[in-house]
Amino acid sequence: MRAHILAAALLACGLLAACGEEPAPAQSETAAQDFERGPHRGRLLRDGDFSVEVTIFEEGVEPEFHLYLYRDDKPLDPQAARVEVELTRLGGQVDRFAFAPIEGYLRGGGVVHEPHSFDVKVTATENGRRHAWSYAAYEGRTTISAQAAQAGGVRTEVARPARIGELIEMAGRVEITPEGKAEVRAVYPGRILAMNGELGQPVRRGQVMARVESSYSLQAYAITAPIGGIIVEKNANVGGVAGEAPLFVLADPTKLHAEFFVYPRDAERVRIGQPVEVRTLSGQSRIPAKVEAILPTADLANQTLMAHVHLPAGAAQNYRPGLGVEGTFEVSTTSVSLAVRTKALQRFRDFTVVYVKVGDTYEVRMLQLGRRTPEWTEVLSGLEPGSEYVTDGAFLIRADVEKSGASHDH
Repeated sequence: MRAHILAAALLACGLLAACGEEPAPAQSETAAQDFERGPHRGRLLRDGDFSVEVTIFEEGVEPEFHLYLYRDDKPLDPQAARVEVELTRLGGQVDRFAFAPIEGYLRGGGVVHEPHSFDVKVTATENGRRHAWSYAAYEGRTTISAQAAQAGGVRTEVARPARIGELIEMAGRVEITPEGKAEVRAVYPGRILAMNGELGQPVRRGQVMARVESSYSLQAYAITAPIGGIIVEKNANVGGVAGEAPLFVLADPTKLHAEFFVYPRDAERVRIGQPVEVRTLSGQSRIPAKVEAILPTADLANQTLMAHVHLPAGAAQNYRPGLGVEGTFEVSTTSVSLAVRTKALQRFRDFTVVYVKVGDTYEVRMLQLGRRTPEWTEVLSGLEPGSEYVTDGAFLIRADVEKSGASHDH
């Protein structure tokens, strides 16, 4: 027998034993599908000739209890009994509902908040008799041992305040910084006696790159590399004449920045120092960076400004000059009172949820969400601050919930 079914059965037995001097509960059920239904498709609770049908009505309104009374399976005036319902949720929260007669049924006072997962206690008084029932009605809940959860990669965090950034997506390209480029030129024009270096060859700063015989003094002099880097252009050969054109062009592939095209609608929001996540087009490499400069003039053709984002030296392995990149700019940040990791969000029925953890039990929490970033999502309602929720391995919890058969069934 599954652990969560056994736990539910033990809980139901505990409820039965806890009734004290009240009449023994006429019915205790734990399986979501194993109960008698009434004419309105709700759960029918019987005690002798008297019965109560419990439904949760949620068509066009917030979920609310509608109860129907019967004697000998025939409808009974809703004023014939006083009924109370008590819901105990995972974690110990207790919701109590009183009822008022309306249009042939008893309407509960208050909203039955999602998830509709709780241990239920129903008491009714009619004709001087007192009736009591208890049962478990779970949905989106399962129990997994700590060992199984750890083996399945389940990780949790505590819901807390966070700083959430407003993000803008931009496209750009990788370029070598101006400091990372240099031209190797002759100081005096003359005949080229020797050239040392081929395209793609690495050179070190101060290395002799060429020897030239000066046309003025007829003396030979050496030309050295002003920086260390890679030869990316070679524009002359031995025997040629050195003039104004560079003999070599060098580039240091570790000195990179990404140039992003800032459109007019975003120009006033992008600032120097803002954090940026830079990604290769495949998305396999991501690095944190910052805006280091914004060029003061716009391109006349497309009306874009250019924002430069510094890339660390280690980026050269995955970010090559000339290749396209994508960037997420954090243009502002806001403190929110409650947030969860965006990766923790899951789908359950028509809701976006997280799974909270209480002991070895996990259960959905339906969320109303606000601002969202790749890392954090603001929670407006549906989760209590300090709740422990699943951040990794939620697929395991979801699969176990689906296998358990704990469904939204009233």
